[in-house]
Amino acid sequence: MNNYTNDNTARRYKAHVSILGISQIHLRNPYIIAWWSAAFPGFGHMLLSKYLRGYVLFIWEVIVNIKAHVNLAMIYSFQGNIDLAKEVLDTRWLLMYIPVYLFTIWDSYRTTVDMNKIYLLADSEDHSFNTFSLGAVEINYLDKRNPVIAVVWSLFMPGLGQLYVNRIMTAFFVIFWVVVFFYFSHVQEAVSLLFLGKVGQATIVLNPEWLLFLPSHYGFAAFDAYMSAIESNKLYKEVQMKYLKKNYQATGFRLLKGQKVT
Repeated sequence: MNNYTNDNTARRYKAHVSILGISQIHLRNPYIIAWWSAAFPGFGHMLLSKYLRGYVLFIWEVIVNIKAHVNLAMIYSFQGNIDLAKEVLDTRWLLMYIPVYLFTIWDSYRTTVDMNKIYLLADSEDHSFNTFSLGAVEINYLDKRNPVIAVVWSLFMPGLGQLYVNRIMTAFFVIFWVVVFFYFSHVQEAVSLLFLGKVGQATIVLNPEWLLFLPSHYGFAAFDAYMSAIESNKLYKEVQMKYLKKNYQATGFRLLKGQKVT
């Protein structure tokens, strides 16, 4: 694989490989990104590789959600206890939560639309980019990955799939927070009790407020790893094709209606 570099001679690049991961832009469905922002603020921006904004919104969601008891109110609503759900909500925090939640959905949708336009422009410029990064703490390179394996590792433990597809920053963030959610939800203690047949104690030990964060976390980790593997594979094939054409294809080679003409 040839080692291209981002030499800043192009206005836009489709990808960048660094020791912290592989960042790339590609066509995305704005509604899907907005849906992930609705499922958990910050996830939509992290899918777009806008990490700083995503991390801020994610941490905001965890802190304000717990303080406002949003998850607890949702659980009571699912059980049909609407009055109890209203009573448990803390309006001092809830009134701060709502506008930021709506902004997260809107901003991720808007950003996706903008980045799709940027991708089309970058694709038309078709400029080379770096595909290999060697540093003192990490070696990273563009390579093919199996999307199914990425999903499997993400389901075992969120973050492992991101490590597999070289999204290092997302991997560290996802792993850190899944540990936090496991610890405060006591889900592992509950699983141990279930194996011992102590169903009642397992139910009592669970903290539902923190437990409700886990489904979205697992879903995001699997989805992000799967899509990253697919798009990285497309990028790898494109780079390889350009390299082979540049170094091995005859200058007079042309394809016309499926027939070779030299």
